[in-house]
Amino acid sequence: MAGRQIALIRGINVGKAKRVAMADLRAVCENLGYKEVRTLLNSGNIVFNSPRTTPAKSAVEIEQALSKRLGVSARVMVLGAKELAGAVEENPLGKVADNPSRLLVTFLMNPADRKLLLPLTKRQWKPEAFAVGSRAAYVWCPEGMLKSPLAEAVGRTLGDAGTTRNWATVLKLHALAGAAE
Repeated sequence: MAGRQIALIRGINVGKAKRVAMADLRAVCENLGYKEVRTLLNSGNIVFNSPRTTPAKSAVEIEQALSKRLGVSARVMVLGAKELAGAVEENPLGKVADNPSRLLVTFLMNPADRKLLLPLTKRQWKPEAFAVGSRAAYVWCPEGMLKSPLAEAVGRTLGDAGTTRNWATVLKLHALAGAAE
């Protein structure tokens, strides 16, 4: 049940909408009783200890607290440290992707949604590459996310049922969660 958890908040601090100071985000989590709360970057990444709640319950608590205390409506996904470590270990594009800022990992809010992405695996995306893992989709965009038809297709397919981080951020979260060796 408990332990180290990683919250990924979708869509905050992107452009001018949904601005949230990381100090406020930490305070929200600490007020919920989470311990050792740390944020990473300015884009809604939180690592914390929660001895009393499952990741699913933490997601609901954080989402409700963001709305109630900060007036920000945003989807929240929470992974256990082992789930994040599994996504790191499972990455099938590590040998293809040579720039960690252009390898994207889209975490699925519901792992069953991976079936929505399977048709995309049958298309040719060169020079891009695509793979679907058990809890995440891996998108290699050598020309960058903004120029990527693959990243657009994944986003259109999932809507708000996923949240994306680049590989560099995923590895930092993995290390911060204490799962890195």
